[in-house]
This record gives sequence, structure tokens and C-alpha cells, in this order.
Amino acid sequence: MNYQIVTDTQTLAQACHQARQKSAVMLDTEFVRTRTFFPQLGLVQMYDGELLSLIDTSVIDDITPMVELLQDQDLLKVLHACGEDIEVFQHHFQTIPTPMVDTQVMAAFLGHGLSTGFASLVNEYLSVELDKSEARTDWLARPLTPKQLDYAAADVFYLQPLFDKLQASLQESGYWGDALQESELQVSKRIRHHEPEKAYLDIKGAWQLSPKQLSVLKPLATWRYEMALRKDLALNFVFKEADLLTVARFNLTSSREMERQQCDVRSVRRYSAVIANIVRKAQATPESEWPQKVDRLVDLPTYKQTFKVLKDEVNKVVKQSHLAPEFLASKKQVNQLISWVWRKNQAVESTPDLMQGWRKPLLGDKLLEKLK
Repeated sequence: MNYQIVTDTQTLAQACHQARQKSAVMLDTEFVRTRTFFPQLGLVQMYDGELLSLIDTSVIDDITPMVELLQDQDLLKVLHACGEDIEVFQHHFQTIPTPMVDTQVMAAFLGHGLSTGFASLVNEYLSVELDKSEARTDWLARPLTPKQLDYAAADVFYLQPLFDKLQASLQESGYWGDALQESELQVSKRIRHHEPEKAYLDIKGAWQLSPKQLSVLKPLATWRYEMALRKDLALNFVFKEADLLTVARFNLTSSREMERQQCDVRSVRRYSAVIANIVRKAQATPESEWPQKVDRLVDLPTYKQTFKVLKDEVNKVVKQSHLAPEFLASKKQVNQLISWVWRKNQAVESTPDLMQGWRKPLLGDKLLEKLK
């Protein structure tokens, strides 16, 4: 397994030019994400079947060749479990790899669970046991050790033959086009659209609060999100989610009150004055401007019965196909369909996964009929 370490624009340009002459290129990233809002990129791995490059973008002045490769519509980008990689590409290159296919998704069409790991598939399809001991290593450290570099290289070196085998099976079974479509759907879900004013809706437990309490939580959550973006800090390293909920629930306006309610002392000392000011201002919000109560589907009268009927239908289709139930229709996707019918009047702009693409004729239409 030979590879080159790329640390300058010229070598990067040559590697990208060569890769763009192929029909597909294998990609992966190594990154660190502990305290930061955005993933910190350590390495990009690229393999075109001949040349394997480990790209250190932290020391490369001009990464344009990589951006152009990611955007090349004639070059298929192949990744495995691409979710977090998409965030890396979006943040560091301001673009995402298109067109692309995810080998984890490809494997799911062949009967594997949606979260099947790379090492497991390589072992099954290629009879190679990968060393995953470097999975949690510090990819920002320099110099990287030979063991780290070998680990990173293996992730794309074995991706090529794995992709070839999976693609052949999918083309034979007629699922290749569906795998491409599903990969695009997964990518679209991982693209981040920053909407700080809606951050309160992602707070676990927000459904427990009254509209008046939500009028306090909303500006608090917006402040926390904007602070996290500005400082590149993970949200809970700004102010813990549970503590934010506590402040909103009890309208806390002093550091003493916050500490008494067992909010994180360090965060309280750093931000209590700002938070108290936000709470006082929010308390003056007129009732006409309070957010609507966050209703949960599970609390609606006929939800449990309806979900069971739909889940029974899902299980019927699972038995007829070889697809894993969590891949065919997860609980979240079934709830998305119920909400679409019950709350959104089947609005076109919010069409759920089960009413799109390959899922619609296989399962979605049947579930919609049951809902009606």
C-alpha cells in the first residue's frame, strides 16, 4: 500500500488532475471534534485506483484543485458513512462532493443494516481484517506517525475493491440507481443551514415548557447558537442544554439562582450577566409573540394505534424484501409521514422520505393509504 503525503498546491493539483481522469475516486477524511462546533480537519485521503494521496490541507496555500474535484460532475465520489465527512467538506471547502455514493448505503440495499461499519464490510467482502486502533487518535498532531498514516491510507485503499464488489451486486439486482438516489438524500440531510432563531426547537425537553417559558428559551437558545458559531465551540461548552432549559423554566435572573438550580458553575460565572439580561428582556415579550407550544406526535390521542398499524405494514414489506427495517423506514421516517398528513396537509415542500424515490412505490403509498 504505497501513498504520497501532499503538502503543497502543485502536488495537490497533479493528484486531483489525475483523479479527474477516472470515473470514480475514493475519498475519506480524518478530523477531530471534541470541544468545537465545527469539525477540525486533519487529513483528506484520496485514491483513484492508482495514486493514493494523504492531503494535509493545513499547510496548503491554495486548495482550489480539491474544490474543483469535489464539484466535478463527471467524477463519482465514493465515501463510506459520509455523514460527518459532508460537514467537513462543507465547512473547510465550502462545497460538498457531487455526485457521490455512500458504500454504507450501497450495503444496506444488499441486506446489511444501515449502520454497518467499514471494517465489517471489508472483512466480509475482501477477507481483510483492518486495524482500527487509530480511530480515536489525534489527527491534528504533527508529525503524524507511520501507524496513523497507514490507518488513514487503508480507509480509501480498501474502499476501491469494496465499492467495485458492491456496485456489481447492485447493478445485478437493479438497485444501483436507488443507491445513488439514497446517497444524495443522506447528503442533503447533513448539509447545515444555520438558523439560530429555530435553535430552541432542538432543545430536548422544550415540549415540557409553556408558551411563556418558550418565549424565554427561544432567545436563550439563539444566543447560545450564535455564540457557538462565533467562538467555534460545541453548544454544550457554551452553556449546557439542560441548564438552558432550567433557566427558561424558572426564569432565573441571577448567578446565585442558577447555581442553586445546579447549573454548571463555570458557565454561570462566565455568562450569567448576559443570560440574566436576555431573560429580563424576554419576560417583557407580549403574549401575542410567544412561540406555540411544542406538541409531540406521541401525545396525540390516536398516535400509538396509528403508529402500530403503520409499523405492521412496514414489517410486511420487510419480509417481502431483504432490506433492514431501520433502513426501509425508521421510526423517525414513519413519524415524519404521520406529521406530514396530520399537521402539514401533505404540503409538497415538506414531502417526507417515505413519499420520495424508491420508498414511495415500495412502501410509502401503502402507508399513506392506511393513514387515510
